[in-house]
Amino acid sequence: MEIGLFSFVETAFDPATGRQLGAEQRLRDLLEEIELADQVGLDVFGVGEHHRRDYVVSTPAVVLAAAAARTRKIRLTSAVTVLSSDDPVRVFQDFATVDLISGGRAEIMAGRGSFTESFPLFGQDLSDYEELFAEKLDLLLRLRHEERVTWSGRHRPDIDDRPVYPRPVQDPIPVWIAVGGTPKSVTRAARLGLPMALAIIGGTAHRFQPMVDLYRDAAGRAGHDPSTMKVSINSHGFLADDSRAAADIAFPPFAETMSRIGRERGWPPTTRGHFDAESALPGALFIGSPQQIVDKILYQHEIFRHDRFLLQLTVGPIPHREVMRAIELLGTEVAPAVRKAVG
Repeated sequence: MEIGLFSFVETAFDPATGRQLGAEQRLRDLLEEIELADQVGLDVFGVGEHHRRDYVVSTPAVVLAAAAARTRKIRLTSAVTVLSSDDPVRVFQDFATVDLISGGRAEIMAGRGSFTESFPLFGQDLSDYEELFAEKLDLLLRLRHEERVTWSGRHRPDIDDRPVYPRPVQDPIPVWIAVGGTPKSVTRAARLGLPMALAIIGGTAHRFQPMVDLYRDAAGRAGHDPSTMKVSINSHGFLADDSRAAADIAFPPFAETMSRIGRERGWPPTTRGHFDAESALPGALFIGSPQQIVDKILYQHEIFRHDRFLLQLTVGPIPHREVMRAIELLGTEVAPAVRKAVG
């Protein structure tokens, strides 16, 4: 199993003015985190795309290109690229460039996004939400396989036998489909034969088992070998040398962030009781000591038989020193134990 991390590159902001704080330092810290993840033997690092005051990165490929120059082995992916509001040609060119800089380590995790700010920003109509993603994904996949492209659609100007450069090292560059538990998204990934990244940020793991079963069943019906269809489980969590320290470090920023986003979406505030319950073995959060994280990954592997596990350490701002220690523990203690157990 591949073990890795992803980050939305959260930052503090001034609630009185709404201005983002510390963006420059947060990006410096992020590059150190990716570099350490590479050094301790983690397999993947993902960077999310957002267009909000509480997150720094709106262009993951730019950050991943900087990380590519500072790393040697770790795979570098978006988490996610909001394909619906972007131009697939530009997405392909950006990640082909990252692939060239990294020597063939780039990936694209394409999704519709968990926020909607990018749609009006780039002139897209939210009423076209579903059609935008389907159409742009079609073009992105065409670009992976055809150096000269002819394509037409409703939401982007047509392309008439035009070459698209640069070409990546990997042929084709990997594209994962990020889903949050919507059956239509799951079956789309399966039908296209693309790997699926399933976000589990609440509830119990068993609640999502039907989604993974649906993915493999739909892949088989579409003519793909289900045994070759890769699944990633992407979750929130934090680890420290002992479980109490992990929870005490992670809870305050987690609660503030999730409660603030919850006010936008009508969710109840996050309480410590809810946080602790979700941190138990069946729950969605990976909070605890290295051994607890190992146990939970293996518990979920019995359910999903997944190929990759990605952990988001910083749901809200956490001191860089504590994040670096968590990365060290994940790479030197958790990943080797999981790989040994899974085989």
